[in-house]
Amino acid sequence: MRILLAEDERTLATWLARALEQSGVLADWVDNGRDVLPSLAARRYDALVLDLGLPGMDGREVLAALRASGEALPVLVLTARDSLMERVGSLNEGADDFLAKPFDLAELEARLQALVRRASGAARALQRCGPLAYDAAAKAFTLQDQPLALTPREHAVLRTLMQHLGQPLSKSEILDRVVSDERDVSPEAIEVLVHRLRKRLAGSGVRIATLRGLGYVLEPEAAEP
Repeated sequence: MRILLAEDERTLATWLARALEQSGVLADWVDNGRDVLPSLAARRYDALVLDLGLPGMDGREVLAALRASGEALPVLVLTARDSLMERVGSLNEGADDFLAKPFDLAELEARLQALVRRASGAARALQRCGPLAYDAAAKAFTLQDQPLALTPREHAVLRTLMQHLGQPLSKSEILDRVVSDERDVSPEAIEVLVHRLRKRLAGSGVRIATLRGLGYVLEPEAAEP
């Protein structure tokens, strides 16, 4: 998962980006509200974590402009102003969730995962694709009800495909969600990881299909006639 973090407190943003990366959530950071929309236009993100007190263009203005454009990207609002009016106002203006500062990292991670699942049409913490299941709370895969042993990179690629069921992802889009800095990793590395995953999934009833010109998609295997 890759998110855009819009937060003007440098210390908080730096800590949060590093902490989220430990859980497989990659965060790009902007500290000015005017940079949010151009950043979203330049890259495909899974969610936006938006502080309301941004300079340049405050969070409410950013949110209004985002929703006016028809963009349905999940938005989690962060604010130091914790009141019922603030929460209701943020949600009415188009936010998907609200978290007051100071917050617990585990709660932020859980809320982000839930937002992305809902956006992909999978509201439950346990996601399934045929005999393959991913438990978001345990951060573990099972295949035919047995634990599936994966390397960290294999796990990240498979989790990305599971989080985007039915949506083909190119090698670059997958890479974008697997490593924080792809300058030292080529998209061809994704081919190797997909090849390994296909071997692990062979004959199980689920596969990683290639859609020409679009990318890879995780799907159940069709039953034999």
